[in-house]
This record gives sequence, structure tokens and C-alpha cells, in this order.
Amino acid sequence: MAEETQTVQVAKEEPAAAETEAQQAAARQAKPRRKPPTPKAEGPAASEENRPETLLFDKYSYNVEIHDPSLKNYVNLKPIAYPTTYRRGSQKDFSKAEINIVERLENTLMRGGTGGRIGGHVIRTKGRLQGKKLKVMKIVEESFELINRQTGKNPLQVLINALEATAPIEDTTRVVYGGITSNVAVDISASRRLDVALRNIAMATVLGSFSAKKTIAQALATELSMAANFDVNSYAIKRRNEIERMARSAK
Repeated sequence: MAEETQTVQVAKEEPAAAETEAQQAAARQAKPRRKPPTPKAEGPAASEENRPETLLFDKYSYNVEIHDPSLKNYVNLKPIAYPTTYRRGSQKDFSKAEINIVERLENTLMRGGTGGRIGGHVIRTKGRLQGKKLKVMKIVEESFELINRQTGKNPLQVLINALEATAPIEDTTRVVYGGITSNVAVDISASRRLDVALRNIAMATVLGSFSAKKTIAQALATELSMAANFDVNSYAIKRRNEIERMARSAK
């Protein structure tokens, strides 16, 4: 009798267990499934989208236009907040093209006095800016702020326009033939055009602040603004016209 009772109890428990499994299966089906998490974007594209825009001196955008096609390959606009590379990699060929254009302007301003008479003045600055990169950077930043305040334009765009306006297209070189030296007109490469423009703008800055009430930052801002507007009073514009005039006469 005991064995029969146990058999009956097991038979009664089996349907109950089946009902419990059926209820659990129905509950699983009724329960809404969680959506799989969307995979996060990985790679350089995702990092560039989330990265904030790098501004020059944390103020000015690098979105500028270069209209001169020959200078596009040599005007470096790599976004750097405070362009200072200390001329690393200077031994490589065409390494100047890999330096930010604002830093190239700073490097050109770090020059001593010529000791010669230029523009009616004997320029002797006693090397006040030689090797003083941070001081020159502050000068450029202050001059850009003056340009932005006076014109309301992006000073980096003003610098690009000034370089395009002051870069000469032709120059002269000395050729010795049969013991006779003569000047011959030649075309200038894009790299040298940019070098000459930067050198003339730096020289104009020194002349504008030498024995004058202007600071060197004010002189740089004035020269860049005049050169960008093709003003004939700009020293760099005068030098370009003089170089091209001598080339035309040597043809």
C-alpha cells in the first residue's frame, strides 16, 4: 500500500511541474527583449568628430582660403594653438614647408639689426629678438588681436592675403659669361617667393617700430593690414614692385 501511495503522489507532481515549465516559457515570451547596445564608433574618424576644433592662440580659426595656387603647397596651416616646434627636423629636405606659417613669421622676426642703412635709417637692434621665441610669439599674438579689433577679420586670413600680395613673381640673378657680369631675369620658385615675402614683412616691422612711437606689435599689424589691401605705402609691396621692375628691365 505504501508503494502505491508514493506512485500516486509522483504522478500528481508531474503535471504540476509541467504546468510550471509552461508558465515560465510563456513569461519569457511575453517579457520584452532588451535591445543590444549600439556599438561605439572606433577609429580616427570617431575621434576627429568628438575632438574640439583647434584654434590659433585659442581664438582664431584655421579655416582660411589660399587663392595663389603656387603657394598652397608651401603655406602650412596645420592646426596648432601655439605654433612652436623649435625647428625639429630642420635637416630634412623642404622641411620649411612642414612648419606652420605663423611660426615661420615668428622665426623671421627673430633677427638682429642689419647694421646697414635701410629706408634712411641705420638699423641696429642689438639682437633684441634673437632667440626669444616666447617674446616674439606674444608680439604676433598681440598684433593679431589688433588686426581683429580694427578690421573684424580673421587675422590669419589677413596674413595669407598679405603674403600673396607681397610675394614677387620674378627676380634677377647675376650671370658671368666671358668675364662679363650681367643681370638676367628669372622666375622665382614658390618656396623662395614665400621666403622673400616673410623677410620683407619682418623688415617692414623693424623699420616701422624703429625710432617711432609704435610698438613692434603695432608695426606688424599695420604692415599686414596695408599689404593685405595692396596699399602702395606698404614697405613689402614697394619691395615687390622694385624687384619685379628690375626683372622687367633685365629682360
